[in-house]
Amino acid sequence: MTILEKLDRPFLCYTGIETDLIFNQGVDLPGFATFPLLENEEGRELLTKSYLEQVELAREMGCGLMFESVTWVANKDRAAAIGYSANLLEQINVDAVQFIRELRDNICDVPIILSAQVGPRGDGYKPDSQMDDGEAEQYHQHQLAQLAKAKPDIVSAFTISYPEEAIGIVRAAQKHQLPVAISFTVETDGLLPTGMPLGEALDAVDAATDNYAEYFLINCAHPEHFLPNLNDGPWIERIAGMVANASRCSHAELDVATELDDGDPKELGTYFAMIKNTYPHMRIFGGCCGTDMRHMREIALATT
Repeated sequence: MTILEKLDRPFLCYTGIETDLIFNQGVDLPGFATFPLLENEEGRELLTKSYLEQVELAREMGCGLMFESVTWVANKDRAAAIGYSANLLEQINVDAVQFIRELRDNICDVPIILSAQVGPRGDGYKPDSQMDDGEAEQYHQHQLAQLAKAKPDIVSAFTISYPEEAIGIVRAAQKHQLPVAISFTVETDGLLPTGMPLGEALDAVDAATDNYAEYFLINCAHPEHFLPNLNDGPWIERIAGMVANASRCSHAELDVATELDDGDPKELGTYFAMIKNTYPHMRIFGGCCGTDMRHMREIALATT
């Protein structure tokens, strides 16, 4: 059974833990990295609390849940910037998936998919130094090889901003026989940070990889930004869901923000109801930057 076939109901997906920890809970996350929390009991308790809050919401709403591993920045370049060597990363990536597997093993009444997160090599908002697809495959295959040892259900690449990097990730996943999903981020104009329309990016990835990706997502943008650019082209059927920001701010504004813009949870839920009604094939819904369980509850109410 493919991952898409397992999405037999709405599945919640929460990727906003970093902003919640930093702004709401006062946790220091150098380099926006959550994987160091696995190294001590206090950090593991924080992560466990977050995952179990998601479980309780999914249980209440009768929906499924994506357990996202804390490996979004656990790649060579971004981990090195906060003092982690390449040798340390292998165990970190394996441990992060094992952590969510052990949590899932104790839950029998909520469908849970183990999603091993990967992120861009650099800044997902500002792709100043772009790789070609061959370089991207070579770069990302190191983390994909580590994650493959942990056997997640799927690898999910979030905040990808140009198709060549997405193509490299998909090819690396295919090499290691891992199901993979790609989530693109868009700017306030609904276009990728490079200026490419979203549909063109999806078509480019599929054309270069023989449609190997299980599905695509949109994340780290407010619905007001990406909804106007969605249309009835064939590529829309490849998008399995949305993981939205709470804020309407641009990525440049979010980068320098000293206070959290948590938007309006109820309004965000209204947008998700519109998405669900307009695109009934979509199954994955959730919150990214600026969201917390208030937003996730509204999203769940709107889509289940």
